[in-house]
Amino acid sequence: MVVEHAELSIVPGREKEFEEAFTRGHRAIAQAAGYRWARLVRQIENPGTYLLLVGWETLESHTVDFRQSPLFREWRGAVGEFFASAPVVTHYEAEPDLDHFN
Repeated sequence: MVVEHAELSIVPGREKEFEEAFTRGHRAIAQAAGYRWARLVRQIENPGTYLLLVGWETLESHTVDFRQSPLFREWRGAVGEFFASAPVVTHYEAEPDLDHFN
């Protein structure tokens, strides 16, 4: 399993709107082939920064299958306007038992 680690910087003052939009955007991610789970957490020291963790079956599930699908455009359409800068995305190899997050 692969864990996508995305740091999201949100336009100041729009955090609440982003969180509401994330709920809609998550529905698109959750429909993607290879999707396992997702968690969004807000940073304490800088409340405009969020960490998005998404479990995928494979790296290609995220970087190819999802990113080249209409579901990615749906996701970005829901949340993209709230990004103060481009998300910083990295991937980690993880044990399948992380599925217990579901």
